[in-house]
Amino acid sequence: MCSRKGLVVVVDTASKVRDTANRAYRAAVRALRTVNHRARQRWRATTPHERQTVRLTAVAAALGLVISAVTVGAAGPWDSGQRTAERARAAGADGRSGTDHTGEPGGPTAAPVLAATGPLPGNRKADGAGGGSGGGSRQDGDGDGDGDDAAAGTGGGPAGQVPPPTASALADTLEPLLDEPSLGAVRSASVVDAASGRQLYTERSGAPATPASTVKLATAVAALTARGADHRITTRVVGEGSRVTLVGGGDPTLTPEALGDLAKKTAGALRKAGTRTVRLGYDTSRYRGTDQHPIGPNENLAPVTALMVDEGRLDSSDHGPAPRTDDPAGQAAEEFGKRLEAEGVELAGPAKAHTAAGGAKRLAAHRSAPLGALVERMLTHSDNDIAEALARQTALATGEEASFEGAGRAVERTLRRLDVPLKGAVFADGSGLDRTDKVTPALLTRLLVRAADPDRPELRGILTGLPVAGFTGTLGSRYGGERGEPGAGLVRAKTGTLTGVNTLAGTVVDADGRMLAFAFMTSGAKDPGAAEAGLDRLASTLANCGCRDSPSTG
Repeated sequence: MCSRKGLVVVVDTASKVRDTANRAYRAAVRALRTVNHRARQRWRATTPHERQTVRLTAVAAALGLVISAVTVGAAGPWDSGQRTAERARAAGADGRSGTDHTGEPGGPTAAPVLAATGPLPGNRKADGAGGGSGGGSRQDGDGDGDGDDAAAGTGGGPAGQVPPPTASALADTLEPLLDEPSLGAVRSASVVDAASGRQLYTERSGAPATPASTVKLATAVAALTARGADHRITTRVVGEGSRVTLVGGGDPTLTPEALGDLAKKTAGALRKAGTRTVRLGYDTSRYRGTDQHPIGPNENLAPVTALMVDEGRLDSSDHGPAPRTDDPAGQAAEEFGKRLEAEGVELAGPAKAHTAAGGAKRLAAHRSAPLGALVERMLTHSDNDIAEALARQTALATGEEASFEGAGRAVERTLRRLDVPLKGAVFADGSGLDRTDKVTPALLTRLLVRAADPDRPELRGILTGLPVAGFTGTLGSRYGGERGEPGAGLVRAKTGTLTGVNTLAGTVVDADGRMLAFAFMTSGAKDPGAAEAGLDRLASTLANCGCRDSPSTG
């Protein structure tokens, strides 16, 4: 009898718990419906412009989360849900444009994404092409191909996962686009599976070409390898008797506000020492050689010195071309002097160039953002001043002279440690403004593969710093409008543009969830806008292509 009563009590208790849970569930559903109804009412009340802003913000936030997941797992299986925001947004745009925001309110339904990596298929159409790397190719300009690609990765992920695109299908898809006359007389290309390192497509991928700003990928990889992503560049203020010297460390992101903070700390140290009047000097000895880029005075780049404020800009811009001072160090010292005076320190005259003594007492210091953040900013906005500074940081880290020549040697030496194809490479500067720079598509894709390697977390800022098509940086105004490219939000790439030179190198996740690194390099185009559109079509096609052989092909 006791056991029966106990059973009745247990059953009754379970029934009550179930009823309580059901009531809570129904209440939660009602609450969610109410919230959803109110949200839809508010959405319908917003203007089209406000709706566009909200959607762009939401997609950008989701994209950031997706990119984080992608970069962590780039060399292994991809979690389901990666790239959901980009794919869903592209589908919501009906394949027309990255700026299409019509339709019902609320976020789009996430499209299912297959596992990204898997066993590599046997190559059919192009086995043995590209220097033994297994990539599809019509020709390989110098016969060198990219042997490093074959050595770097010959396997895939666990069985049952999605394999990379087949070489023959990829070639059939890309070759007609690469043949477009608008790209110019000389074209070269490389596509690599990021997870395995397998070369999938090559068109003269071993032929050196002028990279323009895509050389910044090499600059970034070298700097992060030599210094590490957490390194910070220090600007110091030292004292020698009544002389105070502002010592440049090579920080290209120094701002007037940072100089104000330095001045406040310096004034405090001087007050403690009982000093009220000082002679002001500035030290740029950290760098050597000429401060003038071979292209001469140019709004794309200030004279390259170890001390500058606001990149020597004479307007309020923070990136892009702008009028520049011809004396960035003097400009920074003058600003620092004004800030000192505002803190009650008297100056005995204008600032003068002066090399600080080795034993000078440190009065104050300012540290830049971590190098990883500087790399992101450089790649997103194609910032030439940061690029030249990062090249010199590589030189300083490797014992080379911090000059154009020394930085070039340091970048090449550092990249050689990473076992990337450097045949024919020339690093005349860090920014790509020098036309004598030369790299191959094979080198650019190999650098991107290295950046995606989970064993190299110091390089992660390279992937996260790449501009997002239709959204950020130098790709913000591309892949949209009348052009209507479907790659908006899907392509992440570094642009490169000089007169007659157009390049694009970056990453996509294809329709089956494989991360691919690509580089397209062209020269001789007469219409730069048409050439850019052609490159964008290549990258968009790669992003939206599964590129598999049909069963009938074998």
